[in-house]
Amino acid sequence: MAGAWALAANSWPSFRTRALWWFTAFAELAVFVQVGLGVGLVAGQHIKAPQFHMFYGFVAIIAVGIIYSYRAQLRHRLYLLYGLGGLFVMGLGIRALLVGRT
Repeated sequence: MAGAWALAANSWPSFRTRALWWFTAFAELAVFVQVGLGVGLVAGQHIKAPQFHMFYGFVAIIAVGIIYSYRAQLRHRLYLLYGLGGLFVMGLGIRALLVGRT
């Protein structure tokens, strides 16, 4: 939802609110919390997780880091960066769920 909101803010200035950035930060922080909890389950509880499930989780963390690191260079396209980047991270999360069920 944060990615869609940022894409809407790219086209319509009325969507450019402070709440967008709080929601985006919450969504990106949630990725780190989920991966951290997964690492804790694998390391502490010795739960066996599918390899590609873990791969998509770590790629999501790397994607969030890359999005954050490009914010200065793409200041003129900031909403587009966070919109497309948020949708990419969402796609990684969906893919991790689909792989994790098998």
